[in-house]
Amino acid sequence: QLQLVESGGGLVQPGGSLRLSCAASGFTLNYYAIGWFRQAPGKEREGVSCISYSGGTTNYRDSVKGRFTISRDNAKNTVYLQMNSLKPEDAAIYYCAARRYYCSSYSNQYTDWGQGTQVTVSS
Repeated sequence: QLQLVESGGGLVQPGGSLRLSCAASGFTLNYYAIGWFRQAPGKEREGVSCISYSGGTTNYRDSVKGRFTISRDNAKNTVYLQMNSLKPEDAAIYYCAARRYYCSSYSNQYTDWGQGTQVTVSS
């Protein structure tokens, strides 16, 4: 089982920025697509973004396009989610998840999950 650890969450004001990190512990991410998902209280978990194993393909849900950027640094065994122009509706626990090679919009197709990092957007 691949161990993933999220970090970088915190409290930001609306319009602010935050960068989340998803780091693999002990195993390389070279063969894995990494997706970011989020879940707010009382709501279903939803896909936010995903990057293929090579970085050649990236996907974003419509509500974050132009504001969020996903990237990966295989040398650091880490995937990032840069979040700009944050809105209150972005507040949630953010999870990273891995599956082999290519992205999927379906959370149940990801095989390994981190524990999540809290993002709060409030004045």
